[in-house]
Amino acid sequence: MSESLQHWQPAKTPDNRTLEGIYIRLEKLDPARHGDDLWLALQGPASDPKLWDYLPYGPFNERSAFDEWLTKNAASRDPHFYAVIDRVAEQAQGLLSLMCIVPEHGRIEIGHVAFGAPMQRSPKSTEAVYLLAREAFHLGNRRLEWKCNNDNARSKRTAVRLGYTFEGVFRQHMLVKGKNRDTTWYSIISTEWPAVAAGFEKWLARDNQPKTGQIKTLEACRALAV
Repeated sequence: MSESLQHWQPAKTPDNRTLEGIYIRLEKLDPARHGDDLWLALQGPASDPKLWDYLPYGPFNERSAFDEWLTKNAASRDPHFYAVIDRVAEQAQGLLSLMCIVPEHGRIEIGHVAFGAPMQRSPKSTEAVYLLAREAFHLGNRRLEWKCNNDNARSKRTAVRLGYTFEGVFRQHMLVKGKNRDTTWYSIISTEWPAVAAGFEKWLARDNQPKTGQIKTLEACRALAV
């Protein structure tokens, strides 16, 4: 069923509000406050060696280049960057953004995802995406996109797990780091969001996340919400 547009108005643009979650919060990226933590999380000795493989920048061998990149990101309105703060450690452990912001059509994307190793395969990474997705639809958007290199199997698995629908592949879409990129497209639309959101909330609930690990998978929680 398509969404009724009788009362729809153009979406609002992201602002600098902090988005509060159970395990993390999302703060507007601030290099002065978040830079040291992010350098450690994204470039430190325990960082993910594959983190930068499919991103159009990085890795950064020098702190000065990393700081310049953070400063540019923090000043940008599209993409609009957030730092991911672990609520227990009170450390910035990753970043991501709302991007490709088209308010007049109600279209927005989550992208530039760079999560440090402490976030990966944990509720923190899933909650970061959930909080941004919730914000995207709260702003009035009708469509939330996820795009990735078609060779990036990890990102494609993640999109499906998070509840996005595969839409197709744009062949020879970009050149990234001197290489061809075929781009895979996924989306969640506003009529799908209530069930997807309910699945996120069931999965993120503390009674589903004991210290030993999840009880029900995100896919199972989403199926219960349909």
